Amino acid sequence: MTPALRTNRMVGAGLFTLAGLIVGYAVLGPLILDVIHFRTSVSGLNQVRGGDLAALVVVAPVCVVVGVLAWRGHPAAPVLSLSPAFFAMYTYSQLILGNEYLNLPGNVERFFPLLLAMFLVAASVAIKGWGLARPEGLPASTRGLARGSGILLVAIAALVVFGLHLPTLVDALGDHPSGTAYLDAPMLFWVVKFYDLGIVAPAALVVGIGLLRRQPWARKPAYAILGGYVLLGWSVAGMGWSMLASGDPQASMGVVIAVTALASAGAVFAYFLYRPLFSKKAITDPSARHQAEV
Repeated sequence: MTPALRTNRMVGAGLFTLAGLIVGYAVLGPLILDVIHFRTSVSGLNQVRGGDLAALVVVAPVCVVVGVLAWRGHPAAPVLSLSPAFFAMYTYSQLILGNEYLNLPGNVERFFPLLLAMFLVAASVAIKGWGLARPEGLPASTRGLARGSGILLVAIAALVVFGLHLPTLVDALGDHPSGTAYLDAPMLFWVVKFYDLGIVAPAALVVGIGLLRRQPWARKPAYAILGGYVLLGWSVAGMGWSMLASGDPQASMGVVIAVTALASAGAVFAYFLYRPLFSKKAITDPSARHQAEV
């Protein structure tokens, strides 16, 4: 076994572990056994259930599939591993930070080691995958695909800022906030605002503009960000549909449809963006070629 293949298998083992942790957490959480009780509002719990369902149906299988590719030494595995890893870091750190620990009943703090392990495993996969995914080994996208992906990422940034967060942020910054989401779970409210407005939207905007300008540096993060946002989009869509199904007054049919449409469009663009990674022409490095043949 070559050192490169051994490193790829470390990524595979990390993804298998992450998939197992996601399934184990989803079973213990409010979606199935309801052993983990989050200290959040009713609306927050509806969102957790929807996100858990998306993670169980979409993210965990993606971890397993990419893990198999990594274990076999496929050169596409490192860059593909970034999407589920970033998704898990984003999602499960929020489940740690977004609880009303001193104000609402629950027992989520007892499961801090589980959620922390999920974050650390995901971070390890992201660091290792990012290091192995070299820009010079990535196939060039067509001008149309790069432009379409760039437009989609800019649209995601716009939806996150203006569609999801700006109205409630303006209300929260007023002298007398009236928004139910803020009043019921202020900790979760500000954690999500920080993540989405401080990380998700800026990253999508910067990389999207980079793709539109055909900047070489944008190619590598585009694979990670577009795939990660597709997974996150399905998670947010799951949250929205869960809220609608539960009759949650904070649910918005328009927002849910928009998020579902963007997640679907993102999945299409991700398919065409990732497809060249499986071409034999994409294997330009001799060690990578050897790994793919093992």
